[in-house]
Amino acid sequence: MRVIRRRQLLIPGATAALVLLLFLNGLTGTFLFAHSKVDPLARADAIVVLGGEHDGRETYGLTLAEQGYAPVVLLSNPYRSKDKVMAKACAPRTDIRVICRAPVPSTTRGEAMMTRELADKHGWTTVIVVSWRYHLPRARRIFDQCFTSPTRHVIMRDVPRRYPFSVAQWQYTYLYQYGGWVKAEILGCP
Repeated sequence: MRVIRRRQLLIPGATAALVLLLFLNGLTGTFLFAHSKVDPLARADAIVVLGGEHDGRETYGLTLAEQGYAPVVLLSNPYRSKDKVMAKACAPRTDIRVICRAPVPSTTRGEAMMTRELADKHGWTTVIVVSWRYHLPRARRIFDQCFTSPTRHVIMRDVPRRYPFSVAQWQYTYLYQYGGWVKAEILGCP
């Protein structure tokens, strides 16, 4: 009889805890990630387009360069070699310099370290970083760890698009971003 009563009490308690966790994840994720801060555009030495889905980010980065925000676009290219979007985006141009490289490791941290390496080589002090809006807070933290210094800074910009995610997709997205943030804090940057 006692075992049955404990189970009857545990199931509603566990359900309530899960509902509370998902509510808090959704609430805090909406404020921290979905409505994250975007920096005003300003002239920079390079535009860094982070890898992700082909959601217009490559075109947006190239368009910013065409508008005079930077003479160089660094496209993170962790995709397969026959990726048509990247083949088009990475094609040589006469008006702007396009650099396409695969980050090592193939993560935001790898992209920040790749940006630092190229900044050291080319003397970049300011870069515009382009990614999903909900990824910007974590990307900003990683670039602060691996790139930013008293003489270097980043301008964080989101891909201009809407995210028609379901509640479940937003829950997953927020949990993923929180997990990535913890990983970034643990790994830091060499």
